[in-house]
Amino acid sequence: MGLQWGDEGKGKVVDVLTPRYRVVARFQGGPNAGHSLRFDGKSFILSTIPSGIFRNGVINIIGNGMVVDPNTLVKEIHGLEAAGVDVMSKLYFSKKAHLILPTHRALDAAAEAAKGETKIGSTLKGIGPAYMDKTGRNALRMGDILAHDFKHRYARLRDKHIHLLGCYGFEYEPHKHEKEWFEAIDYLRKFAFIDSEYAINDYIDEGIPVLAEGAQGTLLDIDFGTYPYVTSSTTTCAGVCTGLGVAPTKIGNVYGIFKAYATRVGGGPFPTELFDETGKRLREIGKEFGSVTGRERRCGWLDLVALRYAVMLNGVTELIMMKADVLNGFDTIKVAVDYDLPDGQTNRFPYEVDGGTKPVYRELKGWNTDICNVRRWEDFPAEFKTYVEFIERYCGVPVMIISVGPDREETIIR
Repeated sequence: MGLQWGDEGKGKVVDVLTPRYRVVARFQGGPNAGHSLRFDGKSFILSTIPSGIFRNGVINIIGNGMVVDPNTLVKEIHGLEAAGVDVMSKLYFSKKAHLILPTHRALDAAAEAAKGETKIGSTLKGIGPAYMDKTGRNALRMGDILAHDFKHRYARLRDKHIHLLGCYGFEYEPHKHEKEWFEAIDYLRKFAFIDSEYAINDYIDEGIPVLAEGAQGTLLDIDFGTYPYVTSSTTTCAGVCTGLGVAPTKIGNVYGIFKAYATRVGGGPFPTELFDETGKRLREIGKEFGSVTGRERRCGWLDLVALRYAVMLNGVTELIMMKADVLNGFDTIKVAVDYDLPDGQTNRFPYEVDGGTKPVYRELKGWNTDICNVRRWEDFPAEFKTYVEFIERYCGVPVMIISVGPDREETIIR
């Protein structure tokens, strides 16, 4: 699980953890994800395919809770195949995952434009409209691809979208993107379509370990995030149950991933955001630009109030700290331990986070040295250990994995 506003480094973590597992399954989100992996001198970005795809003998499942853009997915598959990855033998589709139509993207753009100054910073990939069709019981699912009347089902939903676009005053050429979309649909028919809820539970019952891979982050959750500046799916641990068909009693370890500082893309509240040179420095050192969108990320100090909230919501059993190396050159590091609100000070994440939510910081001494080549906990400088242990005490959960660089080898497992 991502414990912040996304971009925590989940792709790398899944790649590192996958050798412990035989199955990796995505359970929510869609092509708005951007999971970056680097190994053997090569870099990859995955938006729909689970991050276990590079490991031999590992099954990767696109779960029922996801929304899938066929065009984006096929391009992603072709890119991996060109790099020598055998995708077809390792990638399975849940029949109950939902499809993103070309008109969903148009609806996303029209709705965002209509919001004016109140726009939420959508990635404009059709995610929100696709989930709206899902809950509105109008959508197309991956299993519908196999139906004899699929084109009729498609046309019915497309025409409904075109009517809605007319209400926005948004012009749309109905057939502009359909050829490529249907070519992608034809290509995807070659893959394995499964009843993923049965498959995953069968794996678990047989003692085969399954790793569920989240997208976005807890603070973007549709119920518990900084609403309305959130995504359209359940990004917390509860999303595993609905997005894969797994009972709560089947969930074992919950890995909570966070950066050693904080970032956010798009609009919405961000209490510890830095608008000064320190914020700019974090962005430049951390290369904080969206892996899919390229958008500049907002940067700030680590917010422990928000982090402990996310730990609680997910039932996190192990914390994983990413990008610790970005803080190498700071003499002093700040962490937010409380919020100063108009009605008093609190260490609880409030109903509404806005400009009146002022962080109360604790200052810690920086380690001010390069830790990128460290490979054992014992070899970290004392100031870094103090930083990690402070986070552990505040959140009540151990930090079990620490990343000191983008490569899978730059990872310390305690």
